[in-house]
Amino acid sequence: MILPHLFAPVVRLDLERDGADWPNRHASRMLEAGGVCWHVQLMGEGPPLLLLHGAGASAHSYRDLAPLLASRFRVIAPDLPGHGFSTSPGAHTQSLPGMAKALAALLRTLGAAPKIVVGHSAGAAVSARLELDKAIAPQLIVALNGAFAPFGGVASHVLPSLAKALFLNPFAPRYFAWSADRAAVARLLAGTGSTLDARGVDLYAKLMRNPAHVEGALAMMAHWDLHALNRDLPRLATPLALIVAANDRTVRPQSARNISARLPTSRLQEIRDLGHLAHEEAPDLHARLIFDLWDAAQRRRHCEEPATVAP
Repeated sequence: MILPHLFAPVVRLDLERDGADWPNRHASRMLEAGGVCWHVQLMGEGPPLLLLHGAGASAHSYRDLAPLLASRFRVIAPDLPGHGFSTSPGAHTQSLPGMAKALAALLRTLGAAPKIVVGHSAGAAVSARLELDKAIAPQLIVALNGAFAPFGGVASHVLPSLAKALFLNPFAPRYFAWSADRAAVARLLAGTGSTLDARGVDLYAKLMRNPAHVEGALAMMAHWDLHALNRDLPRLATPLALIVAANDRTVRPQSARNISARLPTSRLQEIRDLGHLAHEEAPDLHARLIFDLWDAAQRRRHCEEPATVAP
């Protein structure tokens, strides 16, 4: 049986056509930088705060958290290359260094120098790569269930190879999108250990039904190499706050504990009863945690500044 959808052109989500009811639509902008046509949401005033989502998601992942953070920060929340409404000009923007380079171009275009970066899952790894590559010099990085370390054992080799094989198969993204009915997406999300409301499930289903988005997520997984980042992490100069959900079934909490043990300047905080998408389950809690972490970082910074002695 021939399935016609497998031969249909891959059409990316279009903000005007598909985004009328997208969360925080009033804050959305489309702009070109680093070869990427970016969808980025801008809101609030204050110190610049960069929000980076994880693989397979989009800036919608911060639909409830971003407005809360905008009460104190200038929030910059892009869709990563190949995700959501953002394009990808090729595989070079899907690797960890390539994605960091493209984001650095976006920040230059916006004239923004983030004082704080909040990254979820793979977005936390991008945050660290940006700092390690001297593209940004924030005062604080907050990792929400951050995916810094490679999968252990055979998985560290099998999963990227599998993603690459699927990425190179032109029919794979179309098939995944065709099979991503709402029930299948709901099961996928539940498998992360999180429970999202109906609107949250609908938004992910809309993304997963788009072959271009699926292609972007597969490309990111196929070109993702965390071994180099894991080796470089001890060089991270910016204080790192690790917020970890105890029920995360995607990035195990022990991974954050291991990172914390290696980085003396890091701070670990564990949350009970939430999963991998904890910031979507409890945005108020995460806003309070981020505000507290920022305030503490400012107090430490003030204490560390050399006193000026009057002549």
